[in-house]
Amino acid sequence: MGSRFDGIEEFVAVTRLGSFTAVAAELGMTKSAVGRAVTRLEARLGSKLLHRTTRRLILTPAGEAWLERCLAALAEIDRGESTLLIARDMPCGEVRIDLPTAFGRLYVMPVLLEVAERHPALQLNVSFTDRRVDLVGEGIDLAVRIGNLEDTADLLARPVGVQQMVIVGSPGYIARRGVPRSLADLKGHDCIVARRQGNLTAWLLKRPDDSAALHVVAVKHEIQDFEMVHLATIAGHGLAQLPSWMVQEDIRGGKLLAVLDGMSGGELPINVLWPRTKTLPARIRVTVDGLIQGMRKLSVPNVSRSPESSG
Repeated sequence: MGSRFDGIEEFVAVTRLGSFTAVAAELGMTKSAVGRAVTRLEARLGSKLLHRTTRRLILTPAGEAWLERCLAALAEIDRGESTLLIARDMPCGEVRIDLPTAFGRLYVMPVLLEVAERHPALQLNVSFTDRRVDLVGEGIDLAVRIGNLEDTADLLARPVGVQQMVIVGSPGYIARRGVPRSLADLKGHDCIVARRQGNLTAWLLKRPDDSAALHVVAVKHEIQDFEMVHLATIAGHGLAQLPSWMVQEDIRGGKLLAVLDGMSGGELPINVLWPRTKTLPARIRVTVDGLIQGMRKLSVPNVSRSPESSG
């Protein structure tokens, strides 16, 4: 089955060059193939477009009207191709980005704003979620995610850092309930957890061989937001496992104390993700590169201050 565009290229070329022979040479076709293409176009339109004589080709009134429309359509296609080429080579337009809530606000957003300052034609559209997003299905250009990734052929990922976890409690809570010195001791403590994406209420803990494994804890409070877990822990409601970047200043200032130092240092990878494409638009490419370079320069020390060293 032929396309609605069949014969248009040959017809326009004939009107420009004035002969089937010249068109055949330009398009790499035979003269008869050019003639058949125009004939099929006329048959589909039900109108005679060209008067053919032995010496010249003359447009009919229908041919003149059709040529005008064809030239306008081809010009619009050319403009569309130019727009795509510019978008491919010059960073401009909207970039949809999804970030983890707390980490995204504190650490990723400043890097993104630096990227936007370097490329004023970029338009950032940033959302903050801790759920697993479908980048392709939701039309998201790239995301930053903390945690182990599932294998998928649809996405590309680049590591940009590691998140270290620490178990903390307030000095007041530790004074009341004592310092846990083993995993068994956690059974006698109030644990505050942030369940995400339907995961078990578990903490990532080190084994004697330095490997990490999830350890299910008895939950006192389950709060669906790490920042609120952080506040509840400072207020003395229990122990929590939180990222070192979130609690480092509180540990330095004595608002929180780190416990189980030898086994609480679980690590989670931080990655930039984006959908796999044959050609990455410039707006996505410069944003990904800027995030990778900017976040790798971040230094978030794994500061700890244990109850034993606080006195």
